[in-house]
Amino acid sequence: MKSKKNLLEQLKSLPHFDKNTVYQLGKQLGLKDATVDTYISRFLKYKEIYRLKNGLYVSAEFSGKNKDDISYSFYLANIIRTPSYVSSWTALQYYNLTTESIHSVTSVTPKVTRDYQTKVGNFTYQSINKELFLDFSLSKGKFDFFIASPAKALFDLLYFKTRQLRSLPVKKVTALVEELRIDIDEIDKEEQSKFYAIINKYSHE
Repeated sequence: MKSKKNLLEQLKSLPHFDKNTVYQLGKQLGLKDATVDTYISRFLKYKEIYRLKNGLYVSAEFSGKNKDDISYSFYLANIIRTPSYVSSWTALQYYNLTTESIHSVTSVTPKVTRDYQTKVGNFTYQSINKELFLDFSLSKGKFDFFIASPAKALFDLLYFKTRQLRSLPVKKVTALVEELRIDIDEIDKEEQSKFYAIINKYSHE
């Protein structure tokens, strides 16, 4: 039982981990993979670790300590579905461009659309064409994460809201932004120019 406790203690220091990581730590403690599988089941049963998706976990202790750190949620969003970046309402709220209350972290991915409801939060992934999987950057800090620029976050929101923005005139786009109660004047001029450039390019292709 001491090895089980030692294994859990090592997992508590990790921001996330997969089964292979647990197997490797188990081997260092002289544990067979079958024994590690049993321990994982028990850790889940007693809510000492939480499942993010099949084979991917976080410890209750680590997630509890960091639950109020938005960068940790964004970091996990990147990890759960790769590649992806935080966008849409979630990114706009991060940039203080909307007062909408956000109940899940929304990300964009070239993979299929999918939702994950976990003990540490809800994560939504919207599928976008590969050629539009761009204009995001790595935000570095305690937890690093990829996030859309303000212009791309707004574009992504409208892209999914209007079923891909095709042939939508710029005036209609501006009206739609106002309807969504997003103050585009709060976005700096460079980002505004970038937003309209993406709209013009995409809606006329």
